[in-house]
Amino acid sequence: MRDAVIVEAVRTPIGKGKPNGSLAHVHPVELLAHTLRSLVERSGVDPALIDDVIGGTVDQVGEQAMNTTRYAALSAGFPETVPATTVDRQCGSSQQAVHFAAQGVLSGAYDLVVACGVESMSRVPMWSNVPPGKDPFGPGIAARYPDGLVPQGISAELIAAKWSLTREEMDAFAVSSHHRAAAAWDNGLFDAEVAPLDGVSRDECVRPGSAPEILAGLKPAYHDPVFAERFPQIEWNVTAGNASPINDGASAVLITSSETAARLGLRPLARLHSFAVTGSDPVLMLTGVIPATEKVLRRANLSIDDIDLFEVNEAFASVVLAWRQETGADLDKVNVHGGAIALGHPLGASGTRLTTTLVHAMRERGARYALQTMCEAGGLANAMVLEAV
Repeated sequence: MRDAVIVEAVRTPIGKGKPNGSLAHVHPVELLAHTLRSLVERSGVDPALIDDVIGGTVDQVGEQAMNTTRYAALSAGFPETVPATTVDRQCGSSQQAVHFAAQGVLSGAYDLVVACGVESMSRVPMWSNVPPGKDPFGPGIAARYPDGLVPQGISAELIAAKWSLTREEMDAFAVSSHHRAAAAWDNGLFDAEVAPLDGVSRDECVRPGSAPEILAGLKPAYHDPVFAERFPQIEWNVTAGNASPINDGASAVLITSSETAARLGLRPLARLHSFAVTGSDPVLMLTGVIPATEKVLRRANLSIDDIDLFEVNEAFASVVLAWRQETGADLDKVNVHGGAIALGHPLGASGTRLTTTLVHAMRERGARYALQTMCEAGGLANAMVLEAV
């Protein structure tokens, strides 16, 4: 029976997604091309052997339009015969690319495939793909949800209210994310996964000096009198400090079978064990990680206690803390090298960024099983289980 294994994983440093960010001068095609070049250089594979390149990008417009992944592969020097496609499952786009790539290997459709992602939020801001005055949802959604859908920040506030999460809890989680990320950098734990670019070698948003008293001074980020009237339960505790920033970055993983890895002399980092995707309430929007985790554990025939490491995307602290309440996971095993609140969240790149960090952490800590899950706009979530080889 065929399996699917990750044999290399790499990412760029993550820059602020603002005009003065450290990677704002880099075209998104070149951001992704850099990771693709680094991936084949580090692995030593002949890129002509790659059957497909599957990339995730969320705002597919402007400099990220026209199948960004294809042009990144060409810019990286891959042969013209190597195909590529770009997918959009919102923030989980490149985790979905991993699912598709691994499932292609398992089915026998691929022998060697790249899953990757990119987002340059400094050059292509969030919602650039929705022109002013345009409705991306349509009349059927307006009829099904007559009170209207809500922005993600309001969803994060609704989650905090539903699970009775305090401002202090969310701020403490955010501080821990920064401290873990800073410690990982100081201890060289990101060295194996980061490919420096144009003199940028570290993640730009990590704040080693973050402290609860600093975050306590921040104002609510999403307060809106209209939503306050509609949702009186909201206490307005989500701030820029306990939410992920906007960022620029790219990441990529190389996936094959154990048989092909042995033939090519490649060392597997982890086996892709089980996969799940799920939908959830699009108003709460970000809670899909809870049923997705339950679903993938059932498919893997594992319990939450069998998992040694977790990567749960820190879109907002409230998402991870609600997930922890429902699953009973040990926070000491979650995002052990920091998460998106500290490292950053370059939307389309985040899925394979989490995977890259996770497979390297598995080897560093001797973990047997690891689980990755991400919430996504529209009420969606991906989850997968990795196993040590």
